[in-house]
Amino acid sequence: MGQQQATPEQDLPAGRGYGAVLSEPTRADIERAKVTDYARWLAANRGVSTGEGYGGLWEWSVSEPAEFWSSLWHYFGVLGSRGDAPVLQGGPMPAVTWFAGSTLNYARNALKAASTDPDRTAIIYRSEAGHRGSLSYAELDEQVATVRSALIALGVRRGDRVAAYLPNSPQAVVGLLATASIGAIWTSCSPDFGAHAVIDRFAQVDPKVLIAVDGYAYGGKTFDRQREVASITAALPGLSSVIMVDYIGTAASHPALPVRTTPWAALGDLAAAGQPGGLRPLRTEFDDVAFEHPLWVLYSSGTTGLPKPIVHGHGGIVLEHLKALCLHLDLGPGDVFFWYTTTGWMMWNFVVGGLLAGATVVVYDGSAVYPGTDELWRLAAETGVTYFGSGAPYLVTCMKAGLRPAQPRSLTCPGCAVSARPAPRCPLRASTGSTPQSRRRTSHRFPPGPQPPDLTRNVGALLLL
Repeated sequence: MGQQQATPEQDLPAGRGYGAVLSEPTRADIERAKVTDYARWLAANRGVSTGEGYGGLWEWSVSEPAEFWSSLWHYFGVLGSRGDAPVLQGGPMPAVTWFAGSTLNYARNALKAASTDPDRTAIIYRSEAGHRGSLSYAELDEQVATVRSALIALGVRRGDRVAAYLPNSPQAVVGLLATASIGAIWTSCSPDFGAHAVIDRFAQVDPKVLIAVDGYAYGGKTFDRQREVASITAALPGLSSVIMVDYIGTAASHPALPVRTTPWAALGDLAAAGQPGGLRPLRTEFDDVAFEHPLWVLYSSGTTGLPKPIVHGHGGIVLEHLKALCLHLDLGPGDVFFWYTTTGWMMWNFVVGGLLAGATVVVYDGSAVYPGTDELWRLAAETGVTYFGSGAPYLVTCMKAGLRPAQPRSLTCPGCAVSARPAPRCPLRASTGSTPQSRRRTSHRFPPGPQPPDLTRNVGALLLL
């Protein structure tokens, strides 16, 4: 049989052949990119020359892993004690030890901007339940300090597990950082999970404290979760306390639980009671832990039996998220980072990692298509998102609905509905052709102000991730 001749489609390199290229970086984009700055830093500070382009840098990173990961610690200025031991000991994988003798804390690094730029916005939050607002890094730090002190008053210590049955909300972010600051271990499920699915997960890690909501809103409806919270609580024998978030206004009507229950709104009083002078702490304290100390527990899907707990450590997540978010996504201060997710998906943890980069993270709880299919695009425009993330099903839904976010008439803005063209200050007006050269970045950014991005560029970034 003769050799089959390759088609032009087969000759294309990996990643090509799937449609039109939506966006390519200019030479100026590449020069400004953080990964380019990192390569220059390597040459100047480590004597490492990786040549032109990304290929040489990648080749060096995988051939010299100890030098690579050590360089990230120093390049990003990780807060902690590096220690004198070699970065990498043992081998081959998985019989290795990383950063022996090094100590740090994820929450300390996530809240770094609370000291360097306290007024910078840390979180923008929106929800179908009506919650909306923002927190500066200083305000986030203060809330974390309060919840940390309250958790300690409830008996949480290093190594204990704190479980959360929470939506994508500020309380979830605060709870994670407060837990991590103690050296306790975080785990979470979103409240759309039924009690059985949650118990399958939480029962394996034996939490001491559960942070839960009374319910949530989705698709224009509210869902009370009092039965689920009661069932979860009853199935966790090691549980000593529940912290209840009154999210939809029904917590007061819930029946009493078999363990101590503290309203989220009362955590300030609980925290103050354990402080000198009875005053709530204004700044978070951090307990540094070993590099490999557990930070959180995620779970596999559970398609082959019980969901498998997956443990990530403080040090590994700090370095991996700094690498992925700053070098790959090119995020940093001034960026607004969004991914449509829930607390039951690892992308929620990734979004919170945006704080490590000093970015603003957007947390949204609700349907992607209520009250309209363009809901997430409207959210992006309203909050000034510079990096937009979503799963493919939402993009397919938008395609089927004929949405073209780069075209202002494709989105629904009351101010434009009465006009033949977008109103001058329309928050949904596309910026195609008007983006200053200084803001045309590989991470698909757009200028500050009322104009949204050409969101087709953001979709291009999504499909490549």
